[in-house]
Amino acid sequence: MRIRNLNPAADIGASAWWLELDGHRLLMDAGIHPKHEGREGLPLLDLVKDTDLDAIALTHCHHDHVGSLPVAIRQHRRAHVFMTELSYFIVERVLHNSVNVMQRQREESGIRDYPLYTHGELDEIAPLFQGYKYNREIPWAFQKSRTDASSPTLEFFDAGHALGSAGILVRGKRETLFYTGDVCFRDQSLLKGARFEDVKADVLIMETTRGNRDVPTTFSREAELARLIEAIRETLKRKGSVLIPTFALGRTQEILAALALATRAGKLKHQPIYIGGLGRVFTEIYDLEAHRANRLHSNLQLHEALNLIVLEKGQAEIMRLTGGRIFVITAGMMSEHTAAHDLAARMMGDERHGIFFVGYADPDSPGGHLKASTPGEPFLFSPSAGQLTRNCEVQDFDLSAHANRDELLDFVGQVSPRTVLLGHGDADARGWFAEQIAERHPKIRVIQPSPGQLVDV
Repeated sequence: MRIRNLNPAADIGASAWWLELDGHRLLMDAGIHPKHEGREGLPLLDLVKDTDLDAIALTHCHHDHVGSLPVAIRQHRRAHVFMTELSYFIVERVLHNSVNVMQRQREESGIRDYPLYTHGELDEIAPLFQGYKYNREIPWAFQKSRTDASSPTLEFFDAGHALGSAGILVRGKRETLFYTGDVCFRDQSLLKGARFEDVKADVLIMETTRGNRDVPTTFSREAELARLIEAIRETLKRKGSVLIPTFALGRTQEILAALALATRAGKLKHQPIYIGGLGRVFTEIYDLEAHRANRLHSNLQLHEALNLIVLEKGQAEIMRLTGGRIFVITAGMMSEHTAAHDLAARMMGDERHGIFFVGYADPDSPGGHLKASTPGEPFLFSPSAGQLTRNCEVQDFDLSAHANRDELLDFVGQVSPRTVLLGHGDADARGWFAEQIAERHPKIRVIQPSPGQLVDV
């Protein structure tokens, strides 16, 4: 078994892992780095472009795991593309939206590489996509028009991270590998936690997102949600507006579910909730596919429980913010030229308003700058907005869709691999896991592969 880390950076970036097993080759994920522009954000696909690839398997449809899929397919036209059936309903919408964003960035910022692929190219490759149910063993190596009888197999396990998310178990003749992708072991507002209970493997590729974040033993998601609802109530009482920046797929629907349940319980009044257009698209898919997903409140239809209003282009710059509005807006890191960015710039100077983070914001992003700001002191929000002064309330709520580090450490013991490869985390996060695994499981080999490194396991 040989594995190559194709992430171009030693952090949470463009997830992509190249696997050679029993003479066959599989690419697991094909993401794009959220902090890099143009071709610099791509995985190191050129390292393997001249090698035959049997298949591509996707863990889920977040951009850092799927954003470069058309580029990978362009280099490997004969590769089949496997994903869960729930991801199958989402992936084309994610990628077509990516084209729209890249076209806009080319116009606004002059990024000549964009778009990295086109709408027409996506339509052309869509027939390659194949969706499968969880816990079905799938041969993935092909010879001409039929499956190779000696093919390794893969199986998707529900990862609980977002709709359609999965860990991937690859079985060869003598060896097995499990790739966690992004995983959440605890129940969220809608999705139930990962179903990885029976996973065993010789090699484990594991995310380490929260390896540098200790979670108090007294922490509970329920208490954190209650704190968020109370913060919203207090903001509305003082006639301020609430901004919750979220990612369109997953975070938006989990927060909307929390708002719907609080409204049903009488903790919030029924009022319009302003969301982004892409967030609305994925919310409708969450509702339509509720019967297929392993979720709580299976009968909760968000579009019926809430008065959802799509924020029109340019509306964030002109609409009245006083009087108590709630915005659950796409762009969790408040990237420039988004409604979340423009609303935050308008809201932060008024002490009546509240801006509440419910997920990760990179320290170098506008959202990260706002999180680190001091009330009453100017700070650089973004190049386009310049120096601003924050007077509004800003709070951070730990409602992550990633597993806590102690949960992942326990999972290593459950899988009992001979080798663990650490990825999808910064140096401190990976370092914590390396140290703790060595202490708790001294016989397990721990590897932190550098960008492009090929590892024999």
